[in-house]
Amino acid sequence: MKSSTFDCDAKQPDDLLGDMDPLVFRETGHALVDWIAQYFQEGDRYPVLATVAPGEIRSQLPATAPEQGASMAQVFSDFERVLMPGLTHWNQPGFMAYFCSTGSGPGVLAEFLTAALNQQAMLWRTSPAATELEEVVLGWVRGLLKLPVAFEGVITDGGSMSNLLALLAARENAASSIRKRGLTDRHDFPLLSVYCTEHAHSSIDKAAIVLGLGQDALRRIPVDDNFRMRADALQEAIRADRRAGVKPMAVIAVVGTTSTASIDPAPAIAEICEREGIWLHVDAAYAGAAAMIQEYEWIFDGVARADSIVINPHKWLFTPLDLGALYCRRMDVLRKALALTPEYLDNKQSGTVTNFRDIGIQLGRRFRALKLWMVLRYFGAEGIRARISEHIRLAQQFAEWIDADPDFELLAPVSLSLVCFRAAPNRLKNNVDGLNALNEALLDRVNASGEIFLSHTRLNGCYALRLAVGHIRTSEVHVTRAWQLLREVLNCSNREYQEPSNFLTPDPSTCSI
Repeated sequence: MKSSTFDCDAKQPDDLLGDMDPLVFRETGHALVDWIAQYFQEGDRYPVLATVAPGEIRSQLPATAPEQGASMAQVFSDFERVLMPGLTHWNQPGFMAYFCSTGSGPGVLAEFLTAALNQQAMLWRTSPAATELEEVVLGWVRGLLKLPVAFEGVITDGGSMSNLLALLAARENAASSIRKRGLTDRHDFPLLSVYCTEHAHSSIDKAAIVLGLGQDALRRIPVDDNFRMRADALQEAIRADRRAGVKPMAVIAVVGTTSTASIDPAPAIAEICEREGIWLHVDAAYAGAAAMIQEYEWIFDGVARADSIVINPHKWLFTPLDLGALYCRRMDVLRKALALTPEYLDNKQSGTVTNFRDIGIQLGRRFRALKLWMVLRYFGAEGIRARISEHIRLAQQFAEWIDADPDFELLAPVSLSLVCFRAAPNRLKNNVDGLNALNEALLDRVNASGEIFLSHTRLNGCYALRLAVGHIRTSEVHVTRAWQLLREVLNCSNREYQEPSNFLTPDPSTCSI
């Protein structure tokens, strides 16, 4: 799609000193807002997936920085010509591959303000408004989730950092001397272990690596038929580690796993952790927001007994990337693990105000709270709940279509807005490799349409397709079209099928996809 809304006559800079002229900024800004508004309105005219080859974008850009400046009209022309074809459009309503991140209108406007104000929210005194708004807006979300006020919050850049901080607190709780003495050549405390299932997010592995525990510290607990952690297997793994002289450090329970959106049994897991004295972290990055809806409060059963919890407003609270929220019932432990006060950051307010630099790794902190505040103010809790409920309804409807079609089958229960399924025509019912190959090709060809973007996982050896509804602009029209495309491509392969070795090669004259 070639945009015609960016109409700007602003000239290139002719002054080597100072910033952009305010008049030029105003004219360019107005043109940019018009362009973004059209992008939001007509975004589904772009192919969801980029259509460029590796290196194609790089080859169109100069290898060295420009010596002379250019007008914003020239810069934006290059943006549309060179960069736009190489974008995967997460803001396209046909994006249903991963748990969505929506750049909603109020959130985008807030980002505009955030960049202009350029706040550094590391200390209260470097931005009192940024600090106190963060406390307030995290309190709002905590209240919507019905979590106890004992859970103190901090905004991070996402679930990966939140999971790292949670495990850092758990390590401090289990072996506080590591902060000072590290892990090298230590023989005065046992090996530490972390418990999760194979469906825990990969950021848990990365956290174990970063914290010096190593991936060998992870204990993969078996799951039940619904891909949920088995509490009995967790208990046995803990006992086995204690017998071997290994110290259990943390358990990761997931509310909405990445592959299947399964919900680990938090009440049973919390009971074990309380009895054993183990830190319990709940990763609810995707699904946590659904607990705001009365019919889905059950997904947070037992979660209030955890030591730390993460949700990602940049997933299902329609807040632009990046914004995660870590809640901790024992935030003093995380402060003990991280707090440092160099002389140049010492201030008289310490102890009476919150300094977020003490409960995070980065010293530089953006004014992220502003966009979450604007999103919640604009849509309101009622509007947020209605949109999440509609996404769940659309996923349930899609699952019903799968169930009713003899050529498709569900591969995991559908409790929220993620559907895991596969094509399973009769001709391949007993051919596991053939089914996997068929579904991989089906995914590639549906995604190549440019209309939708789905992803995959593997469940019990099966190649599973994933359709995740969560974008604020995704409607029944887009979910219906996804189903139509899947049916059309599968029907095409059925017509062309002769032998298992060539059923993926369609005849262009009989298949338009």
